[in-house]
Amino acid sequence: MSKHQHYPDVLLTTEEAACQLDQKTHVFVEVDLDSETFSQGHIPGAFVWNWETQLRDQTTGDPLSRKDFEVLMGAAGISNETKVVLYGDNNNWFACWAFWLMKLYGHEQVWLLDGGPRKWLSESRPISQKRSEFPVPATYHAQEPNLSLKATTEKVFESFFNPKTYRLLDVRSSAEFAGTLRGPGPGMDPTCQVAGHIPTSINIPWNLNCNADGTFKSPDELRSMYASFDIQPEMNVITYCAIGERASLSWFVLKHLLGYGAVMNYSSSMAQWSCIPNAPIVQGQAA
Repeated sequence: MSKHQHYPDVLLTTEEAACQLDQKTHVFVEVDLDSETFSQGHIPGAFVWNWETQLRDQTTGDPLSRKDFEVLMGAAGISNETKVVLYGDNNNWFACWAFWLMKLYGHEQVWLLDGGPRKWLSESRPISQKRSEFPVPATYHAQEPNLSLKATTEKVFESFFNPKTYRLLDVRSSAEFAGTLRGPGPGMDPTCQVAGHIPTSINIPWNLNCNADGTFKSPDELRSMYASFDIQPEMNVITYCAIGERASLSWFVLKHLLGYGAVMNYSSSMAQWSCIPNAPIVQGQAA
């Protein structure tokens, strides 16, 4: 089986994934905001995680604690040695969050399905409406969280008081950045108490990373795109959006597709920032 042309270490093509599916060498997990989509058709043998109810703290909205992450992984039959392939709705938004979470706690063998369900379905690959059998529970030992991957509000405050520390990337739509929308768009609930963006941030919408079929653009295309916004490999970068899932996609691109060194995801993003008393927020297109 040939390796992914551009990103063999972190992405599987649909062709590669189909081969691994047949050989039963990997565990496939679909990650959705609405896991009802899973019952309508999914990759055969895949399990499902609901981002809202399973992959973040229900009280704070923060990422799972180390203990809760161990429970999540073990219940899915995933051990520290398990090979995991993640995919999900909205161009892998929530699958990227799960990837980030797994890297936060040190899981090594994890890939994204390039193009996600959109590409899988467009190629008429097999789908199932059958729920997978509940796996045999595994014992999972998470590492201490790698805090170099997670931006705190303190780090964000530091970044705009001293812009040379970290470049802030707002990966939401231009309308959200400007403050004319408080959420991703029609049909999706507003996620920010106050519209606008964090001072000194620049707007690089997440979808600029992707092709029309949902796959990621080539390394040359991505480097050129980020360079056009004056984002260079040696820079420290914080990505953020409304609730952290789109930010994790851009984090994934910078950290794992392009290999930029210091890239952090502000997982609480504007949903938290807009609730902090007196936290500065500005409107308009200019940062």
